[in-house]
Amino acid sequence: MLEKLKEELVELHLELPKNNLVVWTGGNVSARDSQTGFIVIKASGIRYEEMRPHHMVIVDIDGKVIEGDYKPSSDVYSHLYIYKHREDVNGVVHTHSVYATAFAAVNKPIPVVLTAIADEFGGPIPCGGFALIGDDAIGKVVVESIGKSPAVLLKNHGVFTIGKDAKSAVKAAVMTEDNAKTVWLAMQIGTPDEIAQEDVEKLHHRYTNIYGQ
Repeated sequence: MLEKLKEELVELHLELPKNNLVVWTGGNVSARDSQTGFIVIKASGIRYEEMRPHHMVIVDIDGKVIEGDYKPSSDVYSHLYIYKHREDVNGVVHTHSVYATAFAAVNKPIPVVLTAIADEFGGPIPCGGFALIGDDAIGKVVVESIGKSPAVLLKNHGVFTIGKDAKSAVKAAVMTEDNAKTVWLAMQIGTPDEIAQEDVEKLHHRYTNIYGQ
């Protein structure tokens, strides 16, 4: 079941190593099917280059396996917590991308010092607290800390992004790392100036309501 969504998720997973957001088997993408409410997520510990649609696991909102021959990702309960508490979210991504995770390691948000950050995130990319992997504790931190942003850093851990679908969440993950790298480089030169909140709001409005076709 949900074969088309499984195929899409395989393609979206491949965007993570392509954009240097993960190494080895780290990271994951999940999607919620709007009709059934089921969540599709990759199996735990599968290499990206070996990943195929049959490595995707379908679970219900409580984590019961509906279809699949593998154990779901170890982050599955964090993803499920986000879906339970954010009805507007149908895609979730987790990465340990280097520059963004460097900010998470020192418990610092990524400041809104670039128009690209204002456009995509509508403000600083926040940093939530520390939580252990294995249950829904990370999901709770994400929901509590992410605010209106599509991305949040987790202290000492990595990055979670959300979206209206899995593709949007992957885009947010790519943009998070791209901006984190630029901000880190700027910080080696000096102290970047943050953009005024009024201008941030104008930029974000234009990007989300006017930009594109």
